[in-house]
Amino acid sequence: MNSPATLIADSAPTLRDLYHRLSRPDPSASSRRDAAAFITAQLRAVDDADIDLPEDPGQLESWSQRCNDHTGNAFQRYLRARKAGAPRRYFSCKSQALYFIGSVAPTKLVDGAWLFGLLHHWRDRRFGALIHTYLEELGDGEPDQNHVLLFDKLLREHECASHDLPENYYLQGALQLAMAHQAEHFLPEIIGYNLGYEQPPLHLLITAHELNELGIDPYYFTLHITIDNTDSGHASKARRAVLENMPVLGDREAFYRRVRRGYALNGAGANADTICGDFDLDQQVRSLLQRKSRAGRFSHGDHCRVAGVPVSDWLADESRMPDFLEALQQHGWLKRGEPARNSRFWRMIDGDRAEMFGVFNTYERQVIHDWITDGAENATISFRTRRRLSRRRAAAVTQAPASTTSISVDAPERSTAPTTSTRRSVCSSSNSPVWIHTTPWTRWCRCCHRRATTARRACSPRACSVSTFPPTARPPLQARIGAPIIRA
Repeated sequence: MNSPATLIADSAPTLRDLYHRLSRPDPSASSRRDAAAFITAQLRAVDDADIDLPEDPGQLESWSQRCNDHTGNAFQRYLRARKAGAPRRYFSCKSQALYFIGSVAPTKLVDGAWLFGLLHHWRDRRFGALIHTYLEELGDGEPDQNHVLLFDKLLREHECASHDLPENYYLQGALQLAMAHQAEHFLPEIIGYNLGYEQPPLHLLITAHELNELGIDPYYFTLHITIDNTDSGHASKARRAVLENMPVLGDREAFYRRVRRGYALNGAGANADTICGDFDLDQQVRSLLQRKSRAGRFSHGDHCRVAGVPVSDWLADESRMPDFLEALQQHGWLKRGEPARNSRFWRMIDGDRAEMFGVFNTYERQVIHDWITDGAENATISFRTRRRLSRRRAAAVTQAPASTTSISVDAPERSTAPTTSTRRSVCSSSNSPVWIHTTPWTRWCRCCHRRATTARRACSPRACSVSTFPPTARPPLQARIGAPIIRA
């Protein structure tokens, strides 16, 4: 037997349009009719699919526990394999993880929408578990816990939202929106869909683990791991909703058959393996350069040349982007397999004072970075580790003395390490925020090359360090001109 994912063929070419039409606050009557037709077509596609739900709804609790155990054991095997040296399963680099986040956005930005139509039944206790689930998807009124806002924040932070996604990436989102506007006609199917959607899947555990490794905040995904737990979370409420809505006098078997069909709809559209498999780093680089060529083909002077050819000529024809990349490599602008800072092209696009500052957004720079390094710079501090270090630094600063030791040019030279106090300040020359460590010794700022007699005379982060000298000594010439010296 085939799985639901293989039975559901690509939807109509207007799937993206249906998604956007149903996203409006008050869709038109024609959009609602299209929603009903869309659900019907998807249900027809899963009629012959294998469905792993038990035949008896009374066995749902034991079935859910077995699924949870199976998922947990599979995740533990994954962790053991990683510890033994296996690579990440989904994301070979950070840009692939950001591509995944942008690709699942049509679904995640309508999180919980399939339950929206049940709000009309808020007085009916049978719908209490489902409505409670919907309200928790919205954060119970707290923006910091609203699932849609959390994912939108993730998209904005990394600038990885895409408006050019394949049609099948919109299928799950369109399906959830269609259910939102057709709850009266497809109530058993919605209950079944909710039952399947709220079961914690393996890909969610692995995704959260690998995002954290790559320095990306996994909170949206870890939140769903905890809130969907099978004991007291959404998975438990989903099971209860099935039992509480079973008809007392009607045809219970027919109702449960519809529940099973709705459950099967969870296999529709592109899954995590499909999306990650669609990522091609070389294609991503070529595509983003083709997009940039349309905006920058008339912005370069004749002196801007690569391989003797004006950059404007390279950008005039989008089909020449592969040749342009090859020319950049041959003439030393791009050095693949080396740290990104070794490439002149990277130095032109990264940094506040870069010549091409702002041309590429966060996601695009990450794609270029990963393409240049070719796996040479994959090591990074995990997101949780970085957050813990940040909290420790903040706590240390909070506990530091409020005032600093004054620095006097007449202070006697000490042979032992002087007492140090810490405060936050700004370098008067670079206007950069820094942490200042002051002692009775005279300190010199590597940023502005002046005596640090006040807290405003400090070292910017990029200038490395403030150097310490005896109070009566003048710093050597290399300190005043910014040459390397021994750190304090």
